[in-house]
Amino acid sequence: HGFATKAALEGMSRGGLIIYYWAASNPGKVAAIYGDAPVCDFKSWPAGRGGGKGSLGTWKQCLAAYGFTEAEAVAYKGNPIDRLAPLAKAGIPILHVVGDADKVVPITENSDIIEQRYKALGGKIHVIHKPGVGHHPHSLKDPEPIVEFFLAHAPR
Repeated sequence: HGFATKAALEGMSRGGLIIYYWAASNPGKVAAIYGDAPVCDFKSWPAGRGGGKGSLGTWKQCLAAYGFTEAEAVAYKGNPIDRLAPLAKAGIPILHVVGDADKVVPITENSDIIEQRYKALGGKIHVIHKPGVGHHPHSLKDPEPIVEFFLAHAPR
């Protein structure tokens, strides 16, 4: 049918949890990952256990969705920041676009950790920083770098 043999994944904000979970569970089916202000550790958001304020209502929903108690969630080692080895082994390239002033999903607790750990595993990651920008707006004024990233890593 002309479909690509591998998926190019995109996740904005909490979508980071979803795309990274799927990618780590299915690395052979992923061509590339693009995270836009992505949540990479639910202890950062929605739990708010770091520099961000979190979201109590969403945190309760998160606990219910995972079937966790508070203690189990804090001890959980299945967040994107914890499951990068399969992605690096598969050679999956990653692009993140982040606002350096994001107080909702602080980059120091999310994208910075992904970047450091992924590089340590030998993975290729590029992070585009938007100086002085918060969690919104998403994407870039000129989305060409994102388009070029996906075109460069499209399965042939």
